[in-house]
Amino acid sequence: MARTSGHGNPSWTRDETILALDLYFDFDGKIPSGRDPRVVALSELLRQLPYHSEASKRDSFRNGDGVAFKLQNLRQVATGHGLGNVSQMDRKIWSEFHSRPEAVKQMAEVIRANIAAAQAMPSQEAEEDEEFFEGRVATIVHNRRERSRGLRPQLIEARRTAGGLACEVCGSTGPAGSDALAEAIFEAHHIIPLSAASERKTRLTDMALLCANCHKLIHRLIASEKRWIKPDEAKALLGFKLKEDGG
Repeated sequence: MARTSGHGNPSWTRDETILALDLYFDFDGKIPSGRDPRVVALSELLRQLPYHSEASKRDSFRNGDGVAFKLQNLRQVATGHGLGNVSQMDRKIWSEFHSRPEAVKQMAEVIRANIAAAQAMPSQEAEEDEEFFEGRVATIVHNRRERSRGLRPQLIEARRTAGGLACEVCGSTGPAGSDALAEAIFEAHHIIPLSAASERKTRLTDMALLCANCHKLIHRLIASEKRWIKPDEAKALLGFKLKEDGG
């Protein structure tokens, strides 16, 4: 039995499975061979994902036959006919999107745009973070944008000029008595949804200044709520949760 993660290849991610489901819908359930041009095009795209740089060196990684097998897996989930070796991710993505092909198409476009954006950005040592609803590659691009050299100092200077530094969620201003120490707690957070962020150059008006703790918390909220959350909403959500935890 063929395995979609065989030959030592990593399991299919959320991004990849959404792209495969988009193609499955395009084929209207009729599974092509691994030599079909649209299958080959998806194979080539998957090999460009920034988090598969090592695996993509292998000829067996997401090749045309592997993509065709994944389409068979999705048909099995959808109809009960096809390869039986389906994954939990296959079932999860089908459960989320089986009746929403338009949403799948939109998500696939976001993923494709972010693959192109990631290729144009320098890689970073720390890529691991909460994975947002739009998938891992969009999360990587979001984090790379936030950590872009020069963006944080510009945002800090703009906020200082406008009246002072304070976290836009918890209001913390950092330790008193030292501008350098006060600045150290702050990070830049991109407030534009990932579906729109890939279409425009980052501006300071797209950014919020958050303390490191609230920045991590808002990323966790976005990942767990599976939707975009701005600082004002995060303030309300976190305040309510913290009040509850305190009794």
